[in-house]
Amino acid sequence: MPVNRTCDRLLDRRLFVAGLGVAGVGAWTSACAGGCGDKDSQAHEQQEQQEVTPSEDLMREHGVLKRVLLVYDEAVRRIDAREDLPPDTVADSADIIRTFIEDYHEKLEEDSLFPRFEKAGKLTHLTKVLREQHQAGRRVTDRIRHLATAQTIQTPEFAVELRTLLQQFTRMYAPHEAREDTVLFPALRTIVSGEEYAALGEDFEKKEHQLFGDDGFEKIVDRVAGIENRLGIYDLAQFTPKT
Repeated sequence: MPVNRTCDRLLDRRLFVAGLGVAGVGAWTSACAGGCGDKDSQAHEQQEQQEVTPSEDLMREHGVLKRVLLVYDEAVRRIDAREDLPPDTVADSADIIRTFIEDYHEKLEEDSLFPRFEKAGKLTHLTKVLREQHQAGRRVTDRIRHLATAQTIQTPEFAVELRTLLQQFTRMYAPHEAREDTVLFPALRTIVSGEEYAALGEDFEKKEHQLFGDDGFEKIVDRVAGIENRLGIYDLAQFTPKT
């Protein structure tokens, strides 16, 4: 078979989504790069390497959620220790939860993932619980946003309520996201075709760009990092055990 046809086949999106993955495509295309000589093929290769699969997209968004949960944990610690807690750190975190997690990430799950599992008759009990937890989380976020002000945080009874809400949120979402990462997302490939899987990834990216602009994910990560810096929990090394 001619070299160019081999390269074209290796770069075919259907092979990519069927299991080669980004690393596989990169390795194979490097092996035949000398014979391809087609700038269009090379540009196509670079585009494929930059694309994010649906599961990867959702799981990295879970990374944002996890970092906000750690911010909530620090807020609870400060309330318990009666240390200063800048109210804007909680308010900004809750805003990220509302706009990026609840109104975007969870909407993707509710509109694009859960219905597919339910139509396939798979993991239906799990999707039911996940939907219910999304709704519960939104109610908790509403209350957190209401309480995350300088005046309420300085009021003991409201500070106690805020602490309870933050704990409830983190207690629910730690197992929630873990179950999605280890059960729901890996099962997605079993209920959709390779082409549908790839199309989902493109839809997710398009929606992200519409809502948050270019480099939207990176901008959200930067916002979270700024909150972590204000609370003194950004430096990863501080969490390494000394023993």
